[in-house]
Amino acid sequence: MPLLRAAPVPVTDRERQQLEALVRQSTCPQQLAVRARIILLADRGVGVRPTVVELGIGRSTVQTWRWRWVENRGAGVSERLSDDPRSGAPATFTAEQVCGIIALACEAPQDCGRPITHWTQPEIADEAMKRGIVASISSRSVGRFLKRSGPETASHARLAKRQAGRALCREVPRYLRDLPSRTGAGCGRNRDDLD
Repeated sequence: MPLLRAAPVPVTDRERQQLEALVRQSTCPQQLAVRARIILLADRGVGVRPTVVELGIGRSTVQTWRWRWVENRGAGVSERLSDDPRSGAPATFTAEQVCGIIALACEAPQDCGRPITHWTQPEIADEAMKRGIVASISSRSVGRFLKRSGPETASHARLAKRQAGRALCREVPRYLRDLPSRTGAGCGRNRDDLD
């Protein structure tokens, strides 16, 4: 029984140049470079099995990308090598809404008329709904957004307090150096004993 030959994969000169550029790029994602190599090998007439052996990937991967390249003829190189859209539910909150919630967390709660000194997740969720940033949100979702955004989203009052504390820690040694060499009030030691 004769061996079946893989279907030819047509590649124009311009597409070949773009594929070779992708393979040479150091910043190109690995999966995109592998897909480009599959198409370049197919263009040279290399079959599915030798491509599998040369690239060390699965047969179904080689067949899938050869087929997709042929099926999506009118599209550009990057579109032809990109993944299909993933299934699943769309994002519940937009990037603008998430940014609005993070910006809210950076404000002082007192500025919003809240009788608290530090934000809590339920308070942020309540204020976000009150302002119309989102229709509804759980305090857990607020916590996830803040956790992803890092420590710089602590409330403004908390940041100011922390920065003032750091400044005070830097000033204390200077203050001690500037003290006159005499006994401190009620401590029974002089300045030299503090070093």
